[in-house]
Amino acid sequence: MMREHILNVKQVAWTVLFLGLSAVCTSQLQAQEIVSPSAKIRAELKIKGKKSGYGKPELQIWSKNGNSQEIALSAIGLGLQTSTSNLSNALKLVSVGKEIFIAEEYEMLSGKRSHCKNEGTERTFTFQNKKKETLNVVVRVFNDGVAFRYDLENKTIDTLLRENTSYAIENGRTKWMQRYKNDYEGFFPNTTENVSGEWSYPALVEKNKSLYVLISEANITRGNAGSRLDNRKIADVYTVKLGQDKLPLPTFWKSAWRTLIIGSLADVVESTLITDVSEPAKIENTAWIEPGNVAWIYWAYNHSSSDYEKVKSYTDLAAEMGWKYNLIDWKWDQMSNGGNVEDAIKYAQSKGVKPLLWYNSGTGWIGEGAPGPLDRLNTAENRNKEYEWLSKIGVAGVKIDFFDGDAAPMMDYYIDLLEDAAKHKLMVNLHGSTTPRGWSRTYPNLMTMEAVYGAEWYNNNDTLTSRAAIHNVTLPFTRNVIGPMDYTPGTFSDSQHKHITSHGHELALMVAFESAWQHRPDRPSVYRSLPEKVRQVLSELPTVWDDTKLLSGYPGKHIVIARRKGTKWYVAGLNGTDEELNLALDLSSLPGKLVNGYIVKDGNKPDSFTIEDQLDVKSKLSCLARGGFLAVLETESL
Repeated sequence: MMREHILNVKQVAWTVLFLGLSAVCTSQLQAQEIVSPSAKIRAELKIKGKKSGYGKPELQIWSKNGNSQEIALSAIGLGLQTSTSNLSNALKLVSVGKEIFIAEEYEMLSGKRSHCKNEGTERTFTFQNKKKETLNVVVRVFNDGVAFRYDLENKTIDTLLRENTSYAIENGRTKWMQRYKNDYEGFFPNTTENVSGEWSYPALVEKNKSLYVLISEANITRGNAGSRLDNRKIADVYTVKLGQDKLPLPTFWKSAWRTLIIGSLADVVESTLITDVSEPAKIENTAWIEPGNVAWIYWAYNHSSSDYEKVKSYTDLAAEMGWKYNLIDWKWDQMSNGGNVEDAIKYAQSKGVKPLLWYNSGTGWIGEGAPGPLDRLNTAENRNKEYEWLSKIGVAGVKIDFFDGDAAPMMDYYIDLLEDAAKHKLMVNLHGSTTPRGWSRTYPNLMTMEAVYGAEWYNNNDTLTSRAAIHNVTLPFTRNVIGPMDYTPGTFSDSQHKHITSHGHELALMVAFESAWQHRPDRPSVYRSLPEKVRQVLSELPTVWDDTKLLSGYPGKHIVIARRKGTKWYVAGLNGTDEELNLALDLSSLPGKLVNGYIVKDGNKPDSFTIEDQLDVKSKLSCLARGGFLAVLETESL
C-alpha cells in the first residue's frame, strides 16, 4: 500500500534568523521574509514602486554559501489579471500569516528516490488592491528550493486573463532552455544570450559554478492550465504564460505551484521538490503497479505492430531477457500475418510477458493519416469501455500518444485518463505529451512521460546523430530532474539514421535516465549479439531507485551519476564531448561498504566493450569521444 505520512505540520509563531545576515531593523521586515529550516535559502518579499502603501510585489531569493549570501534570483514579479480585477501593479500588503513548519515523508513507487523527505517553512502574504479585492500568495521555502502559488476567492464569476509572475534573468548568465513546442521535444542549448521567444519548463540558470536555479511548475489540478516562459516583451524578464488565454475561475481557486530548485548541480539533480509539493497519492492499493523493462518494436520496425509474427519475436525477446513487458505499438488494430491483437496478447501471457497497448489520444494528430486506434478514449463512456476490455483480456497498461497543448481541458483529460485507468488497474505512459508536473506522486500508475527529444528521432532525421552526446549529458540536469522521461535509451545499432555514441555510452543511458518503464528499443538480434555480461546487465537493471547521487558533472560536458536499488549501486558515466575524456570515479561518498563490483566501459572502438571485474574506490576512467561506462557495485546491507 502506498504510504503518505506527514510527520509534523504545526503553526509556530517564531522568527527565523538567517545565519550571517545583518541585523534586521524592524519586525515588519522580519515578517516579510521566510527562511528554510536549514537557513540555506531565504525568500524576501518587497513592494516595488510603493506609493501610499501600494506597489508591485516581488520576491527576492537568496542562497547561503558558507558564511556568505548570494542572490539566486534578484526579482520574481507577482500578480494576476482577471476580467474584473487588477491584482498585480497596485497592491498593498495587508497581512502576513504565521510561519508554518512543514516536515513530511512519503513513499514513491517510481522515480529517483523511494523514500522522500522534505522540510520547509510556509507563510501566506495577503494583498489588496484599491478596490479591496484580495490576493493570497502562499510561499514555501525548502532546503533545496522555493515554491509559491496564488489562492483566490471570487465572489462573482471571473476569468483569469494572465498571470504576471516573472523571473528576472540578466543577459550574460549561462542558461539551458528549450524553445517551447507543445510536445516538448527539443534541445537545451547552452547560451548566455537572452534570445526572445517562448520557453518550456524546466529552465536551468547558472549563477556561478556552485549555484544554480531550475525553474518549473508542479501540481496542476483540475481546471488549471499548464504554462511556459515568455520573454518576447522584455528580453531579461521571463513571464509565466498560461497555456490558455482565458481560464475560467471557480469560487475558490488555487494555482499550480511555481517551483525553483536552488543549489549546486547535485542539489538540483537529486531534488524531489516537484513531487514534494504535489498532492499525495490517490490510489490506496498499489500492489498491481509494477515498473519494469519493456521490449519495444517501434524503433527498429516502425509499422510492425500490425505484423503478428514480428510482435511475437519481441515477446520472445522479453521472455528471454527477463523483461516484464512487451509494448505493442501503433496500428495494432490492423494486425495480420497469422493473428490479431488478442492472439498476440495470449501469446505474451503464455511466455510470462505482460502486454502493453498503444493508443492515439484523439487530440493532437487526428484526421486523414492519423494512426489508430483512434477515438477510443476521448469520452468517459468510451474510455471506461475500452479500459474494461483491456483489463479483461490481460493488458497491463497503455501508451497514449499525440496530445495537444497545455490548456485546462487537456490537463483535465490527462487526469481523466490516469484516474479511470487506475479504476481498471492499468498503468499509463503519456507519450507526445506535456512535461511531468508531479503526477507520478498523485497517480502512481503513471509510469513515464515522453516530452523529450529521444531515440525515436533516429527514425525521422539525422539531427540526433551529431547532437545526441551533448544532449544526453544535458538531460539529467534539466528535463529528467522534474520527472520520468521516456527517452527509450540503449540503441546499439542504427535505425533509419546513424548514431555515433559508443556502446558504453548507450548502456550508461539506461541508468543515467530515469523512467519507471524503460523501453528497450533495439532489434532482438542485436541484444542477442552483445557480450554475455552486457546481456546480464540488461536483464537485471532496475527501473526505479531507492536513492540517487550526482557524483560529478556539468551539463553537456560529462556526468557521473549513481542510483541505488537495495544494496546495489549502479553508476553511469557519460562523455558529452567529441574528444576522449578521463572521468573521475570517486565512490567514497556512497553509503555502504563496497563488497565487490564490475564495470562495463568503452572498448578500443565505439562498438565494443571492455569489462573489468575489479573496481577501486577512486579511479579515473578513459572514455572515448561520446563514450561512457556503467559500474555495478554490491555493498553491505544499508
